[in-house]
Amino acid sequence: MNATRKIEVFSAGCVLCEDTITLINQIACPSCEVEILDMHKPEVSKKARRYGIRSVPAVAVDGKLADCCAGRGPDETQLRAAGIGTPL
Repeated sequence: MNATRKIEVFSAGCVLCEDTITLINQIACPSCEVEILDMHKPEVSKKARRYGIRSVPAVAVDGKLADCCAGRGPDETQLRAAGIGTPL
């Protein structure tokens, strides 16, 4: 059994990302290992893609994308429903 829980916060440095980092740091316990990952770095972006991250901020816990962060990001069906791709 792991002695720590690995928390990875994927951030682009925006205000919303900073708010999430603050929240994670406030609620983290002594057994939480928090790592902030900069999405501007190619290796971090690749890792985010493997996790299925489609928008930031995003949080992974022990290598699994947190439920609150899954399924977000641009969706072609919803974008088309908003009128993108349809001439006026």
